[in-house]
Amino acid sequence: MPRPHSTMRKTRDVLRLHFSEGLSLRQSASSVSMPFTTVADLAKRAKAAGLSWPLEDIDDDTLDRRLFQPAPDTPPTHPQPDFASMERELRHKGVTRQLLWLEYKELHPDGYGYSQFCNLYNIWRRQLSVVMRQDHKAGEKLFVDFPGLTIPIYDDKTLELNFHAQLFVAVLGASNYLYAEALRDQGLEHWVMAHVHAFEFLEGCSIFSVSPVDELMLASSDGENMSDGD
Repeated sequence: MPRPHSTMRKTRDVLRLHFSEGLSLRQSASSVSMPFTTVADLAKRAKAAGLSWPLEDIDDDTLDRRLFQPAPDTPPTHPQPDFASMERELRHKGVTRQLLWLEYKELHPDGYGYSQFCNLYNIWRRQLSVVMRQDHKAGEKLFVDFPGLTIPIYDDKTLELNFHAQLFVAVLGASNYLYAEALRDQGLEHWVMAHVHAFEFLEGCSIFSVSPVDELMLASSDGENMSDGD
């Protein structure tokens, strides 16, 4: 499927800035607000396709094919994953990249290994339009939540199921450094205890501890403040 026109406009801007204006890859990435790795990949693909600036009368569909689709005489060596479907599946709880890769391998035993599978998915995602970018200061926010998945806990002697533990997860915004702990329930006592254990594990305390509910309230509050100021 061809990429959206907004994405192709950015692609053209990258090629113009880098090949015509002489900007470096990093300067081009900053100018069009795209990741450096995406811009570097675009420049590499353009050179491999024999493209330069100006692009003559190449329309968006033709440019997309020349940059991103394999030539007819060089078919993929492995069955290609359906990354668009994979993107939708990953929004569901309990669905991981490894699970989707195992399903892919069941259908295509000769398919990509896990590392390459993830690498190709990351490359595919970079071509999507960025909706929102969040910058986090180191140590400022600790994002905490019970993601909803439970862990069965068995008796070590009888091997009978005792209870389903609740998974507590805490992640630092800037580094993505993660702490996880299995708790008996989501009650206040365990919620507070999990925070204490997380801070002990991190050997420090963040300025804010933010849950998904807090994020929604902050976003709503920011929206109201912006409206009041207009």
